[in-house]
Amino acid sequence: MATDTELEEKIAHLTRIVDDLSDVVARQEGELRLLTNRVRMLMEREAEREADAGGSVTIGDQRPPHY
Repeated sequence: MATDTELEEKIAHLTRIVDDLSDVVARQEGELRLLTNRVRMLMEREAEREADAGGSVTIGDQRPPHY
C-alpha cells in the first residue's frame, strides 16, 4: 500500500500533467481559430477571384485527361 507521501507525490505529478495538457489544448484552440479564419479568408478571396473571372474554369481547376 502506498504511503501518504507517495500518494501526495503522485497527485502532484498528475496535477502538473493535467496543467501542462490544459496549456497545450488552449494553445491548439488558438491555432485552430487562426487557421480557420485564414482558410475562410482564402476561400472568400478565391470566390471573389472566380466571380471576377466570370466563373470560367481555369487550367488548375480542370481534371487531367486520365480521369
